[in-house]
Amino acid sequence: MEFWAYHGCFTEEQVIGTRFMIDLYLETDTSKAELSDNLNDTINYQSVYKVVKNEMQIPSKLLEHLARRILNNIFFNFPGVFYVKIKLSKLNPALGGKIGSVSIILEEKR
Repeated sequence: MEFWAYHGCFTEEQVIGTRFMIDLYLETDTSKAELSDNLNDTINYQSVYKVVKNEMQIPSKLLEHLARRILNNIFFNFPGVFYVKIKLSKLNPALGGKIGSVSIILEEKR
């Protein structure tokens, strides 16, 4: 997932914004959907995207804080999910040099 958002410790980041990439890995029991071919029997990716998008619209200073909020909300909104791994990357961060990205990875099993 890719977003333009306003996260960071520096005022410029909160005003100008930057691009973020999110790689999200979920584990759930898909056995019912494998047989039924019915979206209601699995996790709806569009619904997951909406949860992530909503969190991306709430400014955070730290990537760690933002990633934790997303992870917690995935578990809250999708009780069938028992494992989440998120990699949240800020692209071209303003750190005083040419840097492609900085990232945080969080994972949790419930």
